Amino acid sequence: MSPRSDRQALERQLERANRLASGISDQTTYQRLKAFVDELTEGLRRLIAARRSKQEVRARAHELWEQNGRPSGRDLEFWLRAERELSESENE
Repeated sequence: MSPRSDRQALERQLERANRLASGISDQTTYQRLKAFVDELTEGLRRLIAARRSKQEVRARAHELWEQNGRPSGRDLEFWLRAERELSESENE
């Protein structure tokens, strides 16, 4: 399954769970469904963050590649360097 279809599936599940929750009067059932909605929301947040992170790495790797004269065959080197730089900047 692609990240886009994963995201769309999670969004549909969230929408469905929210509709169900709105019609529930039993507190225990409501709390369980609310916990499920929170779990889905967190999954969607992680999916979006991972996608954003990949886009940031791709953009930085491209910058590094261009700064180094666009050499061929060194894509993995620039990708790993970009990942390292971004993770170091997050830890600061």
